[in-house]
Amino acid sequence: MEKLSIVSHDWKWFVYVIECKDNTYYTGLTWKPELRYDQHLSGLGGKYTARHGVKRMAYIEEQADLETARKREQQIKGWSQEKKERLIKGEWKSEW
Repeated sequence: MEKLSIVSHDWKWFVYVIECKDNTYYTGLTWKPELRYDQHLSGLGGKYTARHGVKRMAYIEEQADLETARKREQQIKGWSQEKKERLIKGEWKSEW
């Protein structure tokens, strides 16, 4: 019997940033952005968004694979509020 892997090379992975109702940001990753956003809206997406409320999906970017998506998610999570806002506004710097 073939063992199924959660990591598929055929899946597209996305890193996203949700703006919360208190103007803070939640960063996550998923392979189904619409479903994940709906989970956040319903309060089942994560403790942070359940506590802070969801205003909108502020940013999303496609990644080549799960490993790259995880690294990018951690990178964005480490950024200041201001840097996240600049990313969302499209004020991109190549070194980011």
